[in-house]
Amino acid sequence: GRMSDSLLKRLDLTKGDKWDSMLQGISDVADLSDPTGIVDYAKKLDDGLELYRVSCPIGVLLVIFEARPEVVVNIAALAIKSGNAAILKGGKESSHTTQLLSRAISSGLSQTSLPDTYIQTIQTRAEVSALLDLDQYIDLVIPRGSNALVKNIQNNTRIPVMGHADGLCNVYLDESAKVEKAVRVVVDSKTDYPSACNSVENLLLHTSVLPTVWPEVAKALVSAGVQLLCDEPSLKALTTIYPPAQNFSTHLHPIPADHSSYTTEHLSLTLSVLTLPSLPSAIQFINAHSSHHTDSIVTEDTAAASAFCRGVDSAGTFVNASTRFADGFRYGFGTEVGISTGRIHARGPVGLEGLVIYKYMMKSTGEKGHIASEFGTGVGKRRFKHTDIEASSVPF
Repeated sequence: GRMSDSLLKRLDLTKGDKWDSMLQGISDVADLSDPTGIVDYAKKLDDGLELYRVSCPIGVLLVIFEARPEVVVNIAALAIKSGNAAILKGGKESSHTTQLLSRAISSGLSQTSLPDTYIQTIQTRAEVSALLDLDQYIDLVIPRGSNALVKNIQNNTRIPVMGHADGLCNVYLDESAKVEKAVRVVVDSKTDYPSACNSVENLLLHTSVLPTVWPEVAKALVSAGVQLLCDEPSLKALTTIYPPAQNFSTHLHPIPADHSSYTTEHLSLTLSVLTLPSLPSAIQFINAHSSHHTDSIVTEDTAAASAFCRGVDSAGTFVNASTRFADGFRYGFGTEVGISTGRIHARGPVGLEGLVIYKYMMKSTGEKGHIASEFGTGVGKRRFKHTDIEASSVPF
């Protein structure tokens, strides 16, 4: 009968502009171009023999997500637009809302040429377990949630899994960072929506910013209600502003971090702070401890920005921009199925393009057709032409 404030915010569709944004996402997806039937590779192999690579739907999706009811609508819109059927399982805390939204979607589908069961919802873990065995019918599983959830799904199915795990995002203040820019980027990354997977959890400081930029950033964070968990150097740098407290549980007084602080997705107004001696050490730390979601650098050094973006192995690497920009709606995808932190065909916010694969289509217009044994490098064999063809769609 009890839940955290961050969970309650996830469940409440009436908070802020969440409802209007959900509806706008449907319209935005509807206005996007059809992602299927697009030719991105076209070759003339021989006179009268043409090859095309064409985008097509994946098939049937099983999407398991956390207690965030608007995801039902987001995924339904993307699945329908991309030609995929979908089975959806939301968190138990939002089961009633999920069922109501599902009925509305089925009602809308019943007025189209698609069956009203094209998008379905399920409610129990037992149903999920049964579906994970049906690799002959389900083509892709997309779990959104903790690493434990993703690993559990991967270990209990033969169906391919596109993991949408937790968001352990970092912002690094480089030695050339400017105060105003640092304050804006860090405060927004933490406070705009703390329970989102793209909110920052670790703030990394170059040692040179401890007496200059860091105190101003810290004051802005504390003023915004953020609890700071600091390593020894960053905590010491704040002693003139926040003298050591007798009781470290004092509300919003910066307190010492422990080892687990830097691997914890707080999903609240709590931020872990760590001091590092160089940009390479920051890149190394992020690659070793982050969830490879989204990481940002605040810097005026173009070489440092380039090294950071190329060196950090995450789905999103930003320069002087809030991690909160990591979102399908903000990228122009209309909405998203989730954020993929893996290394498969879709990475980062997964919109329509992440929900299609491709097939190769070949056509011979030769009088006798074409056979492979006539081609090769030997005497009397024909050579492939492999010349480009201009094509936006398959001409057959």
